[in-house]
Amino acid sequence: MVRRMLTGNAAAAWGARLAQVEYVPAFPITPQTEIIESLATWFADGTLSGKFVTMDSEHSMVTAAGAAAATGVRTFTATSSQGLVYAMEALYTVSGWRVPFVLVNVSRGLSSPITLGPDHNDVLAARDAGFIQIHVETCQEVLDSVLMAFRIAEDVRVSLPTLVNLDGFFLSFTREPVEIPDAKLVQEFLPAFHPQHPVFSGSQSLAQGVAVLDGATYSYFRYQMHRALENALEVHEEVAEAFSRLFGRRYRALEEYGMADAEIVLVMAGSFATKGKAAVNRWREQGRKVGLLRLRMLRPQPAADIARSLIGRKAVGVIDQNISPGLGGILYQEVSGALASAGERVPVMRSFIGGLGGKDISQGEFDWVLEALDGAKPSDGPVPCQLLFTDAEYEQVRMALSIAGKSQGGTAS
Repeated sequence: MVRRMLTGNAAAAWGARLAQVEYVPAFPITPQTEIIESLATWFADGTLSGKFVTMDSEHSMVTAAGAAAATGVRTFTATSSQGLVYAMEALYTVSGWRVPFVLVNVSRGLSSPITLGPDHNDVLAARDAGFIQIHVETCQEVLDSVLMAFRIAEDVRVSLPTLVNLDGFFLSFTREPVEIPDAKLVQEFLPAFHPQHPVFSGSQSLAQGVAVLDGATYSYFRYQMHRALENALEVHEEVAEAFSRLFGRRYRALEEYGMADAEIVLVMAGSFATKGKAAVNRWREQGRKVGLLRLRMLRPQPAADIARSLIGRKAVGVIDQNISPGLGGILYQEVSGALASAGERVPVMRSFIGGLGGKDISQGEFDWVLEALDGAKPSDGPVPCQLLFTDAEYEQVRMALSIAGKSQGGTAS
């Protein structure tokens, strides 16, 4: 084991390197490009043996990844933001092929307007595409999750592509101390890929094709994919246990932080959960019983675990780093759904939108969330989602609108 200072991007590349990937179709996009630059260097200097190919788009990149995985080749690729949504058609296609490979997405807000800062609308747009989704918080978790993702995806009970998501800039370019596991231990944890289902091979005659199916047959195959994703929950637990035995780090589908006696709980995903934990630590020092639940696995949804963790609390605030226009926070809806059958023990639920386009969530805003949750009552009825936005930020926007209006010879509203 070696400890190095690595960016989140470098940690993702190291995960692919330790997995001894054999094929990497790639297309550059900010803030993901460092991942494929690192892998390209290692293929060029002989550190990795296999094939690195620069494609003409993310659509062809994901299609090539699926085709390679169908031949029994361990395959890795990465993208971000507009690249992920450009590949959306291909995401549905390759998951329907039931081929295992790993795709890292470096989250970035979607146009328009354009931003390079992170939020989760890109990756959550793909939540129904048939990919397993793992959302990480730290650079160490990036590397570890790539290794775990290959083992989960390649399990015969799953046989589906897996997406590992990290936040752009806040994690992709942030250097943290990362333990790089010993290659021999990684090979023990993740043996060579030997698929247990038919694949294309030059050594045998085999033809496969996608046919136009009637509704009954189509329904059967789509439901099989759903069941395979459900299987991934059990497989994840087995893989996490094996990983813990070898490397000493344990990852669950959900991470509970300060939850033992918590009356008020924040629910978050991704690297911004670190900010939430800092707020929890501060509140705990003040004697307030607050905890945080981090959603690590979003697909399959660990609904039963979410319910067990949140039932009986006084209030729960979901801080979504996304927004579904016309609905609100996506994870708020999903967490509320997981609690729907809990009856009278369902806590008061509140929805907050924060961190869009990488906008910071200040400790003052966390304090405002806590006060809103502390004063929430079941009798309040439905409350619309609330945007975390400071007076200073509003003034910044107002000034920009005023300048824009003057430059056009009019007034901005």
